[in-house]
Amino acid sequence: MFYDKAKVYVKGGDGGNGVVAFRREKYVPLGGPSGGDGGNGGNVILTADEGLRTLVDFRYQRHYKADRGEHGQGKGMHGRGAEDMMVRVPVGTVVRDAETGAQLVDMTVHGQQVVVAAGGRGGRGNARFATSANNAPRIAEKGEPGQERWLQLELKLLADVGLVGFPNAGKSTIISRISAAKPKIADYPFTTLVPNLGVVRMPDGQSFVVADIPGLIEGAHQGAGLGHEFLRHVERTRVLVHLVDMAGVEGREPIADFRTINRELEAYNPRLAKRPQVVAANKMDLPGAAENYEIFKAELGEGFEIFPVSAVTGEGVELLLFRVAEALAEAVPVELEITEPEKVTRVSAEPRFIAARENEVYVVKGPEVERHYAMTDFNNEEALKRFLRILKAMGVDDELRKLGARDGDTIRIGSLEFDFMD
Repeated sequence: MFYDKAKVYVKGGDGGNGVVAFRREKYVPLGGPSGGDGGNGGNVILTADEGLRTLVDFRYQRHYKADRGEHGQGKGMHGRGAEDMMVRVPVGTVVRDAETGAQLVDMTVHGQQVVVAAGGRGGRGNARFATSANNAPRIAEKGEPGQERWLQLELKLLADVGLVGFPNAGKSTIISRISAAKPKIADYPFTTLVPNLGVVRMPDGQSFVVADIPGLIEGAHQGAGLGHEFLRHVERTRVLVHLVDMAGVEGREPIADFRTINRELEAYNPRLAKRPQVVAANKMDLPGAAENYEIFKAELGEGFEIFPVSAVTGEGVELLLFRVAEALAEAVPVELEITEPEKVTRVSAEPRFIAARENEVYVVKGPEVERHYAMTDFNNEEALKRFLRILKAMGVDDELRKLGARDGDTIRIGSLEFDFMD
C-alpha cells in the first residue's frame, strides 16, 4: 500500500540519575564523595533512505522512544550513555511539528539525518558538588527528561517527470508502456488511487523517473476528488507531461480539460505554471480524436508542444519520450531546501521564566525552571534547598513579589506546590 502521510510520537531517552556515594576503603581516611554521573539519554534521529518509497512502516508503529542513560555508581563510575534510535524515512519526506505545524526539516538527500527528539542530559553525582565549604555533599541530580513531541510526516515524491491530466486520460496506461510499473488499469475514472512511479530507460542509456499523479479534477487544489492528497507530489518534478483525452470518452472537451488542469496546478502552486510542460494528445486511435486534435492544435499549438499519441497502441510514444528527455536536459533543477541539524547555539530572546497568578495560586513556568524541577530529587532536603537557591538567583522570588505574593501564598512549579516565604 502507498502511504504518504503519518503522525508519529517521538521521545528522546531520559538521562541517567547521578548517585550519592562516598569512598569507604579501609586505608583511605576522609575518602570524600565518589558518586558518578548518569549517562545521557539517546536521541531519536530521522535518516533519509532512498530504498523506501512510502510511509507504510509508520502505520504499524507510531511510537519511537530512545533508551535512557544508565545511572551513575559509586567509586566515581559514570553511567553509560544510551544508543541513538535511528528511524528511516523515504527521501522526500517533509517533517513538521504536529502541534504547531512548523516545518522542521525537508529530507531531500539520501543519508541526511536530523535529531527530532534530543535525549536528556545525565544527572551529576555528588562528587560534582564538593566545595571547600561543603566537602561531603549529599546531593545528586536526577537525569534530565528527553524531549518529546508528535511529528507529522508528509511524503513528496522525488520524480523527474510528472504525468498530469483528468481521470481516465490514460496516465496509467502510458506509464505501464514506457516503464516496468504495473498500475491497475480499467476503463473508469479514479481507477488509480495512489501515485505510481516508473523508471524510463532511453536507448542512449539515459534514464529518468516518471510519476503518475492521480485524482486531478476541477477544484482539486481545494480538495475535490483526490487532488488535495496528491498535488504535492507534482511540486518536485522538473517537467510535466499533460495527457489530454482527444476522443472525449467521458463527454468532455479536450481544450476545457487542458485549461482546467492548468488552472488547478497554478492555484495550488504558482511555480507549477512556469514548469516546462509537454502535451500528449492521447487516444488518437479512437474515433473523433483526429478531428478534436486539429481543433486543439489550432487553439493551443503556438504556446505548447503537442504530441499525438496512443498509449494503447504505442503510436507516437517514442517521439514523446525523446522530447521529454530533451526537456529534462534543458530544465532548471527544482530548488530543494536542505535542512541540516542545528549546530549553532543562538542566544534566545525569550525570558528565562514566566510567572503569573491563576486564581489564588502563583504559577511559574519556563524551560529552564522546568528542567531544574525535573532534575531535582525533592526527597532530599539538601537538593530541595539548592532548587530554591536557584530560583532566587534567577529572580523568581523578586518577580513573585512584584505580582503581589506574600508569606503563605501558594506557588506552583510543575506538580510541586509550596508556600512562599518572603
